[in-house]
Amino acid sequence: MKKIVLISVLSLFSISLFAQEVTFDKKNFKDNKKEFKEAEDHLKMADELMMPMPFPRYGQALNYYLKAQEFNPKSAHVNYQIGLCYLNTPQKFKALEYFQNAFQLNANLHPDIHYFLGRGFHLKMDWDKAINHYETHKGRIDSKKDLEAYMDVNKRILECQSGKQLVKNPVRVWIDNMGKQINSAYPEYGMVMTANASEIFFTSRRPGSTGDERDEFSDEYFEDVYTSNRYTSKDWTPARNVGAPINTKGHDAVVSLSPDGSKMIVYIDDKGDGNLYESLRDGDTWSKPKKLNDAICSEYHEASAWYTPDGRQLYFISERPLVKKGDPKDRDIYVATWNEEKEEWGNVERLPENINSKYDEDGIYVHPDGKTIYFSSKGHNSMGGYDVFKAVKNEDGTWSDPENLGYPINTPDHDVFFVVAANGRDAYMTSFREDGFGGNDLYKVTLLGEKKDPILSGEDMLLANATIAIRAVQIEPKVEVSGSKLMILRGVVRDDESKSPIAADIELVDNETNKVIAEFTSDSKSGRYLVSLPGGKNYGIAVKATDYLFHSENFDVKQDASYKEVELNIDLKKVNVGKSIVLKNIFFDLSKYSLRPESEIELNRLTQLLIENPGLKIEISGHTDSRGSAAFNKELSKNRAKAVVDYLVEKGIKKDRLVFAGYGMEQPIKTDAEIAKMSRRSDKEAAHQQNRRTEFKVLSK
Repeated sequence: MKKIVLISVLSLFSISLFAQEVTFDKKNFKDNKKEFKEAEDHLKMADELMMPMPFPRYGQALNYYLKAQEFNPKSAHVNYQIGLCYLNTPQKFKALEYFQNAFQLNANLHPDIHYFLGRGFHLKMDWDKAINHYETHKGRIDSKKDLEAYMDVNKRILECQSGKQLVKNPVRVWIDNMGKQINSAYPEYGMVMTANASEIFFTSRRPGSTGDERDEFSDEYFEDVYTSNRYTSKDWTPARNVGAPINTKGHDAVVSLSPDGSKMIVYIDDKGDGNLYESLRDGDTWSKPKKLNDAICSEYHEASAWYTPDGRQLYFISERPLVKKGDPKDRDIYVATWNEEKEEWGNVERLPENINSKYDEDGIYVHPDGKTIYFSSKGHNSMGGYDVFKAVKNEDGTWSDPENLGYPINTPDHDVFFVVAANGRDAYMTSFREDGFGGNDLYKVTLLGEKKDPILSGEDMLLANATIAIRAVQIEPKVEVSGSKLMILRGVVRDDESKSPIAADIELVDNETNKVIAEFTSDSKSGRYLVSLPGGKNYGIAVKATDYLFHSENFDVKQDASYKEVELNIDLKKVNVGKSIVLKNIFFDLSKYSLRPESEIELNRLTQLLIENPGLKIEISGHTDSRGSAAFNKELSKNRAKAVVDYLVEKGIKKDRLVFAGYGMEQPIKTDAEIAKMSRRSDKEAAHQQNRRTEFKVLSK
């Protein structure tokens, strides 16, 4: 008992000794005049760097404060200022220690000390202690004189209460560093990717940036955009600088990429307000970024954006006031629609109140299914700063209420720019962690999977316009994450004979509505293309290029289909005699030869080909599978071919350029012997489907 009492007394004595503040006064350091002068100079320099004009330079000031604190650890002012600096840098979790030091040395030094102690415990997820300090601070505020501060601390208390609930039900994830091919000892952040996550772009502040200079305010290298891919292997290629014209001598940060990687949006802080610029890809070359039109870029700040899979809408973040200039404003999510006639963005709409809270939203991302958005918000049931939320657009155009993605994806700090691959299971984020390569690193997040060892860690992520932080603290079993209801179609468009890549136009058609719903272009140098096909539709796809016969495909993606990635290399045939193609989007009812309305776009495509090649003479042929009588099948196939010819004649094509023939079951793509060897019924039915077709062949040109 005496030993316990003695330890307690010694502990109190040591605290009381530490709690005796020693100010930076030369009278307190008579025996260390030289060292005092150096420390005092460090303190003066730090205080100057913390001046609000043009803005506090926390990172630079921190180094000077730490030197001053090393000489005099009992300065309440210095400890308090170190806490403020850490709170505004990636290592903000170190702030609590110094706020506690300052409070012990002089509890009355700053009237907001309890607020910052609350912030420190909040970041450490010590919810009850954070709430206690917030409540103490709240009790000192006159709400009539400082309503903003009163509302702010109330918000912090609600965040802690939300955090207590979210950490009780952690989501099951594992988090893996993307490796040294991507990450460096310098900050990497703000990753964007193609729909199938085969190519990525991100922002880095590493040496070797364009100009290779440092920002005088942050003392870090200027931001540049880097890229990596895994087209030919499972591993990422070494990250490389994308170069000019995307990267300049100033800050360049990527914020969005179209699903097929053909368009990029970069953020540029110009004229004091942030704006969004678009660059288009031609092979390996990017065009000079062009500022998006006034419908998107207002006189206010636009922070981030993301394309819908069809490229016809653009979701973006803007600080524009709701009604008129001068009204209160915060960052909200808007959506603009592409005007085909004017070839510009327009018809801008703000997303409804259940999505846009009264606080800031940022980091918008549109999933390749076209109806699910991920975004970050300081509102809703955030556990602190920005949290990542998910919402789904319903068939009637309304939006589901946002769902917090949970802990440990979300933390008490900022969690922004969370992107999810088309498969719905792989996501990517930026995190600052002790086990990283240094600074912010890029991480892969697997949503649901086999258990792994707990992962500790994470801090800050900075994009040109904001400081953001994402971290994962541990992995626990909890909820399932459903897969995506879509199909990714990817491949290469090539010349049929040389196998050289072709820049081709790709049309995506909704066969039920008979409308073109999206248009794409394959890469001019590689021939690569990527198309996202959300579930619930029957799609027609046509690939066209000058001097080539078009190629068509048909995909029926069921509403309840699970995620699937299909690789389809398309070899286009030159418009030469003897060449033939299958018209895969011409449809007939069972055992009938009347054309269904869904065939119209494909038939019009064929009509246009004949108009563009006036000397072309073709044969339209009908084919069936081997089931049914040979006589019936031959007559049916002939009548179907004739129906196509009749349609073309009605559209103005001269009859003497057209020949029709019915071959019935005589020319199968898959023979009965081949089909008999197939074990699965679905494979056999697919083979029969291949045999049931309409073709055209070039007879002369």
